[in-house]
Amino acid sequence: MRILRPFAVALAGLGLAMAGTGSAGAANGTFAWVGPQGRPYSIQNPPDNKCYDLGQEARGAHNATRQPVVVYSRKRCKGTATRLASGQAAPSRARFASVIFNPH
Repeated sequence: MRILRPFAVALAGLGLAMAGTGSAGAANGTFAWVGPQGRPYSIQNPPDNKCYDLGQEARGAHNATRQPVVVYSRKRCKGTATRLASGQAAPSRARFASVIFNPH
């Protein structure tokens, strides 16, 4: 039995490593917005269901990910929520303070 145990542990480790590959758990694509002085900003392949606070002015959200996003008027994903489907953009003057990708 002791001989089979290391084999089972190695097999389980391989299974976990293979499960971790791929794009599960990420909103594949780009989320873009306009920041201070009209400069463009973006996030590539953001993780799912994690709220991000923006530390500076943010407006004109554009969801070019494959998953929905929700932008919020206040930090910590609070305040007025605006859901953006994949490929959808908010009005260019629409300000937001936080965002969550592919909320559950």
